[in-house]
Amino acid sequence: MNLSFQLYSARNFLPWSSVIPRLAELGYTHVEGFGGVYENPPAFRELLDKHSMTMPSGHFFPLGELEEGLEASLAVAKTLGMERVICPAPEDLWREGTDSANWISLAKRLNEAGKRVNDAGFKFGWHNHHWEFMQLASGELPMKLLLEHAPAIEWEIDVAWVVRGGADPITWINEHADRISVAHVKDIAPDGEKTDEDGWADVGDGVMDWKSLITTLRNSGTDLFIVEHDNPSDWDRFATRSIDTCNRYWGKS
Repeated sequence: MNLSFQLYSARNFLPWSSVIPRLAELGYTHVEGFGGVYENPPAFRELLDKHSMTMPSGHFFPLGELEEGLEASLAVAKTLGMERVICPAPEDLWREGTDSANWISLAKRLNEAGKRVNDAGFKFGWHNHHWEFMQLASGELPMKLLLEHAPAIEWEIDVAWVVRGGADPITWINEHADRISVAHVKDIAPDGEKTDEDGWADVGDGVMDWKSLITTLRNSGTDLFIVEHDNPSDWDRFATRSIDTCNRYWGKS
């Protein structure tokens, strides 16, 4: 399994000079970046290199960073050795509830940004939350609008957020296998549990059937899997249990 660790999961447990060597010790060889690690890209790249780790993908938010700030964002991506550039979320308008016209407008912005990112030699994708699976007044689903009106982009599927949006991830994976290249491996705690961690769980300790999901994703052509927890109370526990689960279920890579 080509396994990575989303560094957002450890943002509350700095310094990175302690996090990165611990991840390497646990057996992770890849990490996924986010805004909190882009302040000094050369220094962070040196830290990764020192521990034989790579950053094949990274999140860039808001979308304007890949529009008005494209050159600066791609310079960060290049310095850190990324192959994939991901926009991880919409701005507030789309989170608070809007209409299909605004989702289509967002899709067109993503498509244009994707073309420019591709032209620079990187792959470009969208990372979902639950908003994309909440039905609009028109009866349409935002995720379908994004995929239809942004044909140039890939999809980094966050399977747990698909579930929290009330959708069936297996159906979405099978229907859009040609668009999915990266997957976030995240688990959901049973109802009423882990409230101090926003209801998320360590991979393998929740309700998600990741053994079946990973088979479906692999069959779809997904080639990068990224463990993530949005709010762990103990990042080391999360990282340890999650890689142990992945190795036990799917084998080391």
